Amino acid sequence: MTEWFTVGQIDQDTYAISEYEHWEQPNCYLLIGKTEAALIDTGLGISDIRRITDQLTKLPVRVLTTHVHWDHIGGHGLFDHISVHELEKDWLETKFPLPMDAVRQNLTCMSCRFPEGFDPASYQVYRGKASQLLHDGDCIDLGGRKITVIHTPGHSPGHCCFWEADRQYLYTGDLIYSGCLYAYYPSTDPYQFWQSVRKVRELPFRRILPGHNPLDTDLDLVDRIEAAFAQLYEENRLKQGSGVFDYQGFQIHI
Repeated sequence: MTEWFTVGQIDQDTYAISEYEHWEQPNCYLLIGKTEAALIDTGLGISDIRRITDQLTKLPVRVLTTHVHWDHIGGHGLFDHISVHELEKDWLETKFPLPMDAVRQNLTCMSCRFPEGFDPASYQVYRGKASQLLHDGDCIDLGGRKITVIHTPGHSPGHCCFWEADRQYLYTGDLIYSGCLYAYYPSTDPYQFWQSVRKVRELPFRRILPGHNPLDTDLDLVDRIEAAFAQLYEENRLKQGSGVFDYQGFQIHI
């Protein structure tokens, strides 16, 4: 559809929309119900993700935000209905927690073949009103397709995973993925991160759909991440400033 986005089909009405050209490699997910669709995150905002969703569905699309970090809200301004956890409402509307200079530095810190016409120097973080505030346990009905909000703080105060019980899909945002898990900057909480991993570990998922990096995530990754956090806790290293810890298939930076 476009060289910037890679579109993968999870099932007949679920799509992954990924930005593998950029080092962040964020994944967004389009879930199509009978009456409306949901887009979990909107990526970097480097290219127009709305053009992709419009080709995949004619239904109205609501955005479900895993968390208000720049690499997950870049395309929010292209949609009319934005849902975000109540603890990050202010981040979305008034005071994003990272200066623009730092955001642009992250955007360009590794070589990238940006699409024609994109100017990193003019890149801005989305700011706008939330249409809906999310809470733990909320159920979103897309018409024959229900999504449950799971509040999973740690990476950020209002971080959410989304659980689709009928299909046993777990959309994990920045809580679970293959790569480096971040809990070292001021707005993170390593202990909460661990407790959130323990929380989703209890769900009977058969598919993990991560917020970054490859989609083919092993189901036992949740157990391995939980065990790593538990070990760090036992060693009294589950606190910011402890460093970067390497494990098979992932890292933890605290």
